[in-house]
Amino acid sequence: MLHILHLKNIPIWEQLALEEALLRTDERNFFILNEGSPRAIIMGISGQEKELIHPKAHDDLVPIFRRFSGGGTVIVDENTLFTSWIAQKELLPHAPFPEKILQWTASFYQKALEIDGFSLKENDYAIHHLKCGGNAQYLRKDRWLHHTTFLWDFTESNMNYLLHPPKIPLYRQNRSHLDFLCRLKEFIPSKELMVKKIIDNLEAAYLVKHLSLKEVLPVLQKEHRKTLQQILRP
Repeated sequence: MLHILHLKNIPIWEQLALEEALLRTDERNFFILNEGSPRAIIMGISGQEKELIHPKAHDDLVPIFRRFSGGGTVIVDENTLFTSWIAQKELLPHAPFPEKILQWTASFYQKALEIDGFSLKENDYAIHHLKCGGNAQYLRKDRWLHHTTFLWDFTESNMNYLLHPPKIPLYRQNRSHLDFLCRLKEFIPSKELMVKKIIDNLEAAYLVKHLSLKEVLPVLQKEHRKTLQQILRP
């Protein structure tokens, strides 16, 4: 069974704390979808702030967090769409290796979104040569997590808070943030339709159960290792 948790405007730092608890203390399979968050910058677990984030983020009091999973640095806001798979290894048709998970999730979104040119490019989802979604993962012995930051829309000025990272995908070809990204709203008529497409495809593929946030919040009280780090508090 796949448990679907559909959220709206939950701060990304609260979503990440919930995801870590579900990953470490629960054995159910989850798909989490969150529509929007207050503005924040999220780094991967090994990210170094001085290499990735412009100092004016502190001046402007943009919240900064280091998540428990890998992946790159993103700035998110109310126009970001977040999706996360948190599941036992048996949900996959193969062993849960990072590249295999990326290929499997990309195949799901290709089918669900029906966007011409949507593909997996290195660790990103792209439409033709432009990035539309970034991914991060965390793997345990019998359990795995894969979360995606989809760019439904974005504010161009927010990208100035992100420095050009020292390591970039080959397909980026040293392009600036604005030359490297695209908005999903240019390919799908509405965010509501995008959400519907994803949920419809989940319901077609799995026996699902829809849960409310209230039903899963008790998991936060369970004893577990908490590695989400607050660098600059909201």
